Amino acid sequence: MTSFAERVSLAAAAVRQLFPETPLQENDYLSRKTGARVLLKREDLTPVRSYKIRGALNFFRKTLAAGNEAELFVCASAGNHAQGFAFVCRHFGKKGVVFMPVTTPQQKIDKTRLFGGEFVEIKLVGDFFDDCYRAALEFAESSGGHMVPPFDHKDIIEGQATVALEIMAQMPNGRMPDIVLLPVGGGGLSAGVTRYFAETGGTPRFVFCEPAGAPSLRDSLATGKRVKLAKVDNFVDGAAVAEIGREPLRLLKDFAADTVRLVPENRLCATMIEMLNVEGVVLEPAGALAIDALKDFSRKELKGKTVVAVVSGGNFDFERLPDVKERALRFEGLKKYFIIRFPQRPGALRDFLELMGPDDDITRFEYLKKSARNFGSVLIGIETKDRRNFDLLKARFDVEGVQYQDITDNETLGGFII
Repeated sequence: MTSFAERVSLAAAAVRQLFPETPLQENDYLSRKTGARVLLKREDLTPVRSYKIRGALNFFRKTLAAGNEAELFVCASAGNHAQGFAFVCRHFGKKGVVFMPVTTPQQKIDKTRLFGGEFVEIKLVGDFFDDCYRAALEFAESSGGHMVPPFDHKDIIEGQATVALEIMAQMPNGRMPDIVLLPVGGGGLSAGVTRYFAETGGTPRFVFCEPAGAPSLRDSLATGKRVKLAKVDNFVDGAAVAEIGREPLRLLKDFAADTVRLVPENRLCATMIEMLNVEGVVLEPAGALAIDALKDFSRKELKGKTVVAVVSGGNFDFERLPDVKERALRFEGLKKYFIIRFPQRPGALRDFLELMGPDDDITRFEYLKKSARNFGSVLIGIETKDRRNFDLLKARFDVEGVQYQDITDNETLGGFII
């Protein structure tokens, strides 16, 4: 019986038929910033701009090698798994059916269709992924198709583990990394990478990076059982999973809950903008998770260490850029929203503007309603160049008797009116 590492080697040989190994690049900017030697494993440079193609390829390869009459494959996905699945369908010349929620952005639908060509059919079903997934399962069962899961299958995990095989072969001077930062959604990548390192003698410190709004691995490790989250923040759509995979958790269950770092969504946006502006690297939210987690380490903790961060995806829809920039500014304290009780008299706006500093800029001014004959409620958005400017502005508000409410971090109220 072959070992896990041997099976991963076979998967890696199959991957080479589709694309060369993705680079492990030393990043000077992040290295100087953190005091570590930071190497980025650029999975955003696969043909489908994510590592998901690896697992899909291995699943297809092993299914076909088993001698099954495999003429139809099925998946449910609104993102990277669908694109990897479609690419592999075309590679093997097999018909595939992709189920996507009706709410899937057109850009993702078009990319999936582009990768799959004539071999892929796309069905839009349901407003939410759970409805879509159920429809895909029913279709696979009724049609005799092979359901290709995004992460919860041993063949998928073997395929994702080829990332670890490449990292070990690419490490400068054959030295093993001290720390490996892994993004976590369903857990297939983390399960495969950690198992491969363990079987081949690598003993780095693993740090798992989950969105703060979808801590399925952290909660499962903390309770000692598989937890399904009642609510998930879908902003990090490539990793916002309500329930960690059963097979991935079996392989990860011995890690402590504190090996998981929860990445705040707004802080993640600041990292995405930083990498775009400084390095020219386009990352989707899930793709930036491991890089963002560097911010949780002290410089002393990282000094002299070799750190590998897996960049898991670059399928970013630029229509989301305004929202990402907005979240980044708010996280950095450079943008705030206020509701101000504004006097209804000539010259009131001029008087208010005189309270603004030279680096303060009003980006939004909107009357919400007239709350009294002489006053009205106004929503004001303000950007500045230094977060300390808001302390000065609020002090001027207080001196002048301006009645205001800072609603920047009020998610309930902000969701309605910002």
